Amino acid sequence: MEKQYKRDTLLINVAELQRNLGDANLCIIDTRPAEDYAQGHIPGATHFDLFGLSLADTTDAPLKAFMFMIHHVLELRGVSEAKEVVFYEDNSGMRAARGVWFLEYYGHENVKMLDGGMQAWQASGAAVTTDGAVPKPATFRTVERREVLASADDVLHSLGKKDTVILDTRSAGEHYGTTVRAARGGAIPHSIHIEWTDNLDAAGRFKTNDELKTMYERAGVTPDKEVYSYCQGGYRAAHSYIALRLLGYPKVRNYIGSWKEWGDRADLPLVIPKKNQ
Repeated sequence: MEKQYKRDTLLINVAELQRNLGDANLCIIDTRPAEDYAQGHIPGATHFDLFGLSLADTTDAPLKAFMFMIHHVLELRGVSEAKEVVFYEDNSGMRAARGVWFLEYYGHENVKMLDGGMQAWQASGAAVTTDGAVPKPATFRTVERREVLASADDVLHSLGKKDTVILDTRSAGEHYGTTVRAARGGAIPHSIHIEWTDNLDAAGRFKTNDELKTMYERAGVTPDKEVYSYCQGGYRAAHSYIALRLLGYPKVRNYIGSWKEWGDRADLPLVIPKKNQ
């Protein structure tokens, strides 16, 4: 059954969110582009487009500075550990997933993604507003959960270990090296390729847990392994992190430097996978 997993603690549906609108302890964050937010959004939602904020150097000092910055901006959007935080975008997409992942890293215990996003909200006939919500800054006390984040060194040291899986969530072109978005094209050695969009159904919601479980386990991504997900900048990787957390996978890490860092560093190994290998 679904409730054996983490589905109802990481996803919220339209009806549940509607019931909670106006709650002083609810913080809704719209992660879409600013122009989409301006054209209409969920009442009470504040805007924070995470998409432009990436890190291409996961050595200690830059990583610490980046995570401090994200934490501070989230505080400015009203996030605190006492509030329920809901991220959303057009569908159950990678922007909202990355927001959820950030709060998982910071140890927040009540963060969710609106499953189906704005498309599901509007399809239900729920209210939409163009009034901009002015966030009230908050203090967000964090507990760093380093075990859900991977650096380049973490990934490098995991290569070839029987108890780890490297999950490439990028497009097929990126995985096979025909689409090059860094100094080098290709994939991290031993990567299993499952594109992040395969987590979603035709309506833009997460597939059922049974469907997700079958897809990942068939590919060799099993719950007994520690999974390192990566993409280009940690967005799509965060989405697949969420998909595996829905299944209750206990050891999943988002490599937030991802291919932009790995592909730009000539000292790190790569492969050009062959199709149907």
